[in-house]
Amino acid sequence: MTATSTATPGRDGIAADILLVAGILLAALTEAVAGTILSLGRGGIMGDTHATPDEFAWLDIGYTTLKLLGFLAAPWLMSRLPPRGLVVGSTLAMGLACGIAAVTDRLDLLVLLRTVQGFAGGTLLVGGQAMLFLAGPRSRQPALQALFAMGAVVAPATIAPAFQGALLDSQSWNWIFFSVAPLALAATGLLLIADGPMPAKAASCPFDGIGFALIAIAVFCVTCVLSQGSRWDWFEEPRILWLTVTGAAALLAFLGQQALMKGQGLLDASLFESDAFSFAFIVSFVAGAALSGSAFLIPSFALSVLAFTPTEAGLLLLPSGALFIGSLLMAAFLIQVRRVPPFTTVPFGILTITGAMWMLSGSTAESGADDMMAAILLRGLGLGFLFLSITLIAFGSLDRRTLAAGIGLFNTGRQLGGLMGVAALQTLIDHNVAANVVALGANVTAGGSMPLERLMTTAATLTVKGLEAAAASRAATSLLSRTVTGQSTVIAYDTAFTAIALLFVIAAPVLIGIKIGLSRRRMARAVRHRGGWP
Repeated sequence: MTATSTATPGRDGIAADILLVAGILLAALTEAVAGTILSLGRGGIMGDTHATPDEFAWLDIGYTTLKLLGFLAAPWLMSRLPPRGLVVGSTLAMGLACGIAAVTDRLDLLVLLRTVQGFAGGTLLVGGQAMLFLAGPRSRQPALQALFAMGAVVAPATIAPAFQGALLDSQSWNWIFFSVAPLALAATGLLLIADGPMPAKAASCPFDGIGFALIAIAVFCVTCVLSQGSRWDWFEEPRILWLTVTGAAALLAFLGQQALMKGQGLLDASLFESDAFSFAFIVSFVAGAALSGSAFLIPSFALSVLAFTPTEAGLLLLPSGALFIGSLLMAAFLIQVRRVPPFTTVPFGILTITGAMWMLSGSTAESGADDMMAAILLRGLGLGFLFLSITLIAFGSLDRRTLAAGIGLFNTGRQLGGLMGVAALQTLIDHNVAANVVALGANVTAGGSMPLERLMTTAATLTVKGLEAAAASRAATSLLSRTVTGQSTVIAYDTAFTAIALLFVIAAPVLIGIKIGLSRRRMARAVRHRGGWP
């Protein structure tokens, strides 16, 4: 067997490929379900574990920190383990950790299990995507990567919230964790039956323990700051300031240490010699912010403003999954069959997402699922065109030796972009709610004719229903205050939707400028390689 062989002959090639893709897709689904449980299951978990908001935050911090570290550690692990063995081991660890989490309400144990789930999720995503690149020729990668995106991107953004909402309304959060176990077993069985691809042989390097420790500190601090900064008003809280300083120092120390390692450390800087990867890596931040930010805003708006149930909030995003998958397959067809360059669909994806967010910015407290559905479907359509294209742009020029490192770094960028996007939107909403309450409250004064008339009408209605005059007056004032707060919240969410749209309006010319700059760098490098002659 050569270093680049992908399967053992003896089983029908098509059947083996189907088993492999199905196994990797199910493995990615385990991460999708486990990774998004806190978005809708927060209240139930906090109630059963008797956790304070600060204590509960460790469930999110532990998972996200270890997931990012899993992205970065997976390339080294793949140099020591077969890709299939890594994915199978990570999937089993995910299933076991979720199975135990389903039967415990001890917060300390749940935090430990979330760290295991995070690291397993990071390594299985990198290993699974690398296996698909190794298993098939480049000509089939658009279709294979579209299938992988269904489990790694579409499921957590659309399918998982609907599934979790239904379980929360009918059962409890424990059942969400429990549902991961059979998925993990099914994925493991398919992967063990299928033939696993073999990576290209590469010189094995010792594990960069110092570099891993430094980046672990930096990632932990960044995760804490981005996930908790809005809640503590950012640098007004000393712990956030110290975490920021510590994280920045650890990151600078890591970059310096990697430079001294000269390519033998945890970070493979040679990846950025590829203009395509450099461009896609930058785009991944923006795409991650758009995906995670909108996936956070839409259910949050439905739950807090529209008073949807968890099931209704989850189902709100489900129809967009069909267009998300459809646009992934359409983009794969255009790129694989029609030979359309991957970059071609990126502007269309950006414009579509921008339009969707602009449409959502007109939502009101009277909006329903039907009013928001057109924009949500448009969002799904744009995300599919955007994500497949930047994936193919990022990894199309990488060889087998650097493939896993590129996938890990690309996913790290997308995850960090998502964290930054959600943190910025949370801060924007919090500040706008407070500012809007002040602005609206200044116009709702006792001397105003319309507010006074409304207070009197409401008080009279409550008096007719049996309240005493004084109590009715206080209740009317309270109801008016709640109305002002509710309208302030609606305006704040509309501003947040507009902010995502403006993100692309601002980012688009910047990305075009970066693309032009990278192209000029490639041309200058080509001239130097030809001895300076044009």
